[in-house]
Amino acid sequence: MTDSFDVVVIGAGPGGYVAAIRCAQLGLNTVCIDALVDDQGKETLGGTCLNVGCIPSKALLESTEQFHRLNHQFAAHGISADNVAMDVSVMQARKKDIVKGLTGGISQLFKANKVTSIHGFGHVLSGNRVNVVDRDGQVIQTLTGQNIILAPGSVPVELPSIPYDHEFVVDSTGALAFNHVPKRIGIIGAGVIGLELGSVWNRLGSEVTIVEAMDDFLGAADHQVAREAKRQYAKQGLDIRLGATVSGVSSGAGGLQLGYAQKGEDHSLEVDRVIVAVGRKPATSGLLSEDCGVALDDRGFIEVDELCRTGAPNIWAVGDAVRGPMLAHKSSEEGVAVAERIGGGAGHIDFNCVPWVIYTSPEIAWVGQTENQLKEEGVEYRTGQFPFAANGRARAMEEPHGFVKIIADKHTDRILGVHMIGPHVSELIGECVVTMEFHGSSEDLARIVHAHPTLSEATHEAALAVDKRAIHKVG
Repeated sequence: MTDSFDVVVIGAGPGGYVAAIRCAQLGLNTVCIDALVDDQGKETLGGTCLNVGCIPSKALLESTEQFHRLNHQFAAHGISADNVAMDVSVMQARKKDIVKGLTGGISQLFKANKVTSIHGFGHVLSGNRVNVVDRDGQVIQTLTGQNIILAPGSVPVELPSIPYDHEFVVDSTGALAFNHVPKRIGIIGAGVIGLELGSVWNRLGSEVTIVEAMDDFLGAADHQVAREAKRQYAKQGLDIRLGATVSGVSSGAGGLQLGYAQKGEDHSLEVDRVIVAVGRKPATSGLLSEDCGVALDDRGFIEVDELCRTGAPNIWAVGDAVRGPMLAHKSSEEGVAVAERIGGGAGHIDFNCVPWVIYTSPEIAWVGQTENQLKEEGVEYRTGQFPFAANGRARAMEEPHGFVKIIADKHTDRILGVHMIGPHVSELIGECVVTMEFHGSSEDLARIVHAHPTLSEATHEAALAVDKRAIHKVG
């Protein structure tokens, strides 16, 4: 096998594998290096997202949401069932089958596009060289690339005071693999990961308590969305305690004791499992030699410019390991943009038009700026809001919770942000992203014919509400 390539990609997650495929499509001789193995120790592609992140978590969320609906919502439709039970082993097997199918699909895509795949850790040297290293630290092969794309991804943050034992104290990966429903779960961190994992096990009967160090809940989201979300989660049984700083975990007679301080007082929470979900950090340890020319910032992120170029010629970086949100779709689009720049074309990403989604029930989705951000910037704006309680399709689905909120510039009417909480808003947000990408206005959305009855009519009405002319809303 050749040791020289047009492009060497390190990382086969959503940023890396997509970049590799696009490079190959552009006629570039491309190799992709990744060291991930599955729970059976077998080589696997797809990174955290497909193996222990986005995909398996959504599989469990879907399974448990169906279980929850059968227990709590189906009666309203006239559907009743006795002795409803969840077989966790079957649920977990389904999750594994989905993951296996998708990760195997990447392997097939590599073959179809003639991307060379090498298993191992990539270590960047000077002179655009990359050592491929095995798990014992031995160099398997040294490659050279006219261009190198770094897409190492991220790993869970570990709290020094609460080390993982991978059985009772686990990270997000461990929390996706429980083989039974723990009676009591303590989750550290009320971010996206903590809320989604909390929802999964809460629906199956766990008593879930989430402790969050910040005083604000979902600080990055619109304040009205965050307030409605917290209210809905409380109704579902999620106990979220804000301003709670965790001190440690100890073993007790009744299980684990999770200690934390809140409002100047010390507390102890008795649980059976602890899930640490305080965020992720770039997986850049061991990635770079000191003389390769690529710099890291003080948090371990790879320093890049607006085009994803590092400080070393022809070395690029994308995804979770660079600035910007740690989102799979952001990583993929950066990978495509870099591939096209390498191939002589133009690559573009508007980071203000990158959507965010939290796959709880109700779902949360947003794109663009919040009211607080616009106030801080002194931007004058108007808002329009419409509740799903007034949407016929949502009512028919027994999903009347939440709303759509559109923020538009007061003078130009250009849409500056859209914030949603409700049924299937992960799908509804796409229309708003398109509108913002084309610098559209609330009037543009208001003039588009939306099918009836659909959830998307809530978006239409919210756009009308910006100009105070919503049809199906009082006031």
